[in-house]
Amino acid sequence: MKRQSDLLVIGGGSGGIATAVRAATHGAAVTLFEPNELGGTCVNRGCVPKKAMWLAAELADGQRLGKAVGFDIEPVAFRWRTFVAHRDTYVERARQAYANRLRKLGIEVVPASAEFAGGHALHADATNYEAPHIVIATGSRPSPLELPGGERAIDSDGFFRLDELPPRVGVIGGGYIGVELAGVLRTLGASVELITSGGLLSRFDSAIGGELGRLMRSEGIAHREGCGVKGIVQDAGALWLDCSDKVRHGPFDCVISAIGRLANSEALNLEAIGIVAGDKGIIPTDAFENTAAAGVYAIGDVNGKPALTPVAIAAGRRLADRLFGGEPHARLDYGCIPTVVFSHPPAGSVGMSEGEARERFGDAVRVHTTRFTPMLWSLAGREGRMLMKLVCTGDDERIVGLHGIGPGMDEILQGFAVAVRMGASYADFRNTLAIHPTAAEEFVTML
Repeated sequence: MKRQSDLLVIGGGSGGIATAVRAATHGAAVTLFEPNELGGTCVNRGCVPKKAMWLAAELADGQRLGKAVGFDIEPVAFRWRTFVAHRDTYVERARQAYANRLRKLGIEVVPASAEFAGGHALHADATNYEAPHIVIATGSRPSPLELPGGERAIDSDGFFRLDELPPRVGVIGGGYIGVELAGVLRTLGASVELITSGGLLSRFDSAIGGELGRLMRSEGIAHREGCGVKGIVQDAGALWLDCSDKVRHGPFDCVISAIGRLANSEALNLEAIGIVAGDKGIIPTDAFENTAAAGVYAIGDVNGKPALTPVAIAAGRRLADRLFGGEPHARLDYGCIPTVVFSHPPAGSVGMSEGEARERFGDAVRVHTTRFTPMLWSLAGREGRMLMKLVCTGDDERIVGLHGIGPGMDEILQGFAVAVRMGASYADFRNTLAIHPTAAEEFVTML
């Protein structure tokens, strides 16, 4: 049996759905393959449930701040299972919204895995499907902890399956997943130890990781930096980490591994179309998302470009515009991508780090930085300071990087990202009137 479409999309996550929807609005006949839940990692095991847990942690922190500034309250215990039920209901609504959208547009959804059966053909569920264009959007999964006792740890997927708050947690990894989960768990009441072989948030401007480390320590998160985990052992009902510092860290009730992710490409039979996956299963693509096989494209986590939901969505939409919307030059510009880490407090970045800028522009780089205590923290007597940083270059001091960490940074960053992308200068920021008293005003008043 053979089925014909204009576009075949492998993967029903954010990128795959965005591609399918945009192509269908251009009039293409689209078939989408997804053996699991619609929404992919972001909706089911990533951004959406993570943000829900972060919001719960923010409410817990708000109770403590309220008491500190004079509210006659005692912080109440967090009912983990009650909140998880609310979270999962929200996620299910998001899945259903996707299903309704696909159905309305006439996109065929095949609830099965697909593999290549030739240049423009896929095989799934005992059926052959053909189309002139095939998009790979299979996403990624957590990297396994391949160490002695590594099976005793859970990963970020396992975190969302927890049915109660573990009292003592060890988190392995200083990337965005590690610091986010560590912050949520600590703020909700767990004792947390973060174990990293290097610093925190190494892909961000160095000032962000350093400031986050100080803030995390002030909130009671123990950070063991420069400590490579060698194995996990279980003893007397608890878990312990053997590390390169020759210290056994613990005891823990739960160990979470957040050491990176692998692209989901090994089950696609890429050999059939001459594609060779690279390190960690990454499928190489050019600036237009083309793979080495004509008519085959890859977007999202699987192509090794910034692993962010908005990136996958934007890349998929522009690809569909190029293939079916009469825009032959449409592609995503991967420069100047804004991103936020939902740590406690959140950190945000858009554009180049100071190191990247100095490597590219040398002595033409000028940096403006400010640190200050947010008003609520000051009123509550809380330790810690916000950080804001502008990286500028040239005689006009065009802003090529903007970075910050502190309360509200997740919302502050979006508007400033527009300004940076439009080529705003330091003088443009200085000529913009401040909204007082706010934290965001520091970006337009710093010297």
